[in-house]
Amino acid sequence: MAPRPFRLGRARTGLGIFATRPIKKRQTIAEYRGKMLGVDAAIKAEKSGNRYLYEVNSKWTIDGAKRGNIARYFNHSCNPNADTFIRGKRVFVRTIKNIEPGDEITYDYGRDYLKNVIGLENCQCSRCRKRRAKQRAEARARNLRKKKRLAAKSVKKVAVKKSKKTVKSRKTKR
Repeated sequence: MAPRPFRLGRARTGLGIFATRPIKKRQTIAEYRGKMLGVDAAIKAEKSGNRYLYEVNSKWTIDGAKRGNIARYFNHSCNPNADTFIRGKRVFVRTIKNIEPGDEITYDYGRDYLKNVIGLENCQCSRCRKRRAKQRAEARARNLRKKKRLAAKSVKKVAVKKSKKTVKSRKTKR
């Protein structure tokens, strides 16, 4: 059996999966494994803090909390290079782009998970970090323009006061 084309490693958000060699587009690379849970058991597991639940359909959810499930380490990204697909009650991770060695392999967890678990402003994918950095840079530029505008107003006021004083002093000298 050939070794996996990826490795488990330290990522920005904890542990993640990184390519060790080039991986072609549309290649299945892992299966999301775990115990199958019914609706009631899945709700109970979610309430107890389990974050490795993958909803297969309206009746079944995979509990991927066991460490033997390598697919649990794929992180979320709003700009993913992999995706999941379901065959029967099995879930697989497949690439949607060519992946270079060293790239982290990620897929989109979905809007609900992002909103309710991760938090919209807490996403650590490269796209969201770049967007937030751009917003911070724009805010800094706005603040700098505002400071310059206020400084220019205060200099103008001081110049007007000085000119009034010189006009008064000229009147008194005559």
